[in-house]
Amino acid sequence: MPETAKPQTSFGGRWALGILAIALLFVLMPFLFWNATWFGRPMNDQQLSKALTDHSHPRDIQHALAQVETRVEGDDPTVRKWYPQIIQLASDPVDEIRVTDAWVMGQDNSSEDFHHALLQLLSDPNPMVRRNAALSLVRFKDDSGHAQIVAMLRSFELHTPFAGKLDTRLKSGDVVNPGTMVAHVESSAGKMEVRSNVPGTLDRWLAANGSSVNIDQPILSLLPSESMVWEALRALYLIGSTDDLPDVARYARGTDGMSPQIAQQAQATLTAIRGRSQAN
Repeated sequence: MPETAKPQTSFGGRWALGILAIALLFVLMPFLFWNATWFGRPMNDQQLSKALTDHSHPRDIQHALAQVETRVEGDDPTVRKWYPQIIQLASDPVDEIRVTDAWVMGQDNSSEDFHHALLQLLSDPNPMVRRNAALSLVRFKDDSGHAQIVAMLRSFELHTPFAGKLDTRLKSGDVVNPGTMVAHVESSAGKMEVRSNVPGTLDRWLAANGSSVNIDQPILSLLPSESMVWEALRALYLIGSTDDLPDVARYARGTDGMSPQIAQQAQATLTAIRGRSQAN
């Protein structure tokens, strides 16, 4: 008597399910990442209060700050109850939080507490915090950050926080963002990462690859990013002086790699500065 035929295992259905699961992952994972990092996702009052004090999750604090900004722009009077916490965040040890905080405080130019906190941030060790504080102060009709704003139109020299042998990672023309690793410095303590704290384009190295560098030595020069130039030109439209004309004029002639809007804004800023000068 012949053996009963054993049922054959069908792999077609399993493969189809597997492929479908993988396809869903490719769709779902980017969405989950976007949802976790998108600061536009609304928060209710309870979530916002919790996030502003959750120092174990800096991005949640940044998300909460972005939500505060949205409420300020929407003229929500209840947002003021979080102002004391926002002011406290101006001394947070995390640079990214202070950068965001300095920008958000500029959205309500009726708060003298914000005004005072922003003036203190002009001496922050992080240049992006100083820049955002200077831009925010313009909303208070305060030009105390004028020097910081003009500097945004010029090349920026990045200093190394370590001493040792320099190992460069980028070349001239490479685009750099805050947090981009630009070099290693090798010392007896190991290999240390040097990261940029401002955006821009690498112009040139100020220290040769393989050379010995000292702590706080300038190692590279960055050309300004378009976003920084745009914000600086808009601010100088309001607070610029005749001493700033050469820096502004450089962009009015057009700059390689930057959009025509930069030249247009520079022309408008030149006109505004000259108009104020003639009026005085």
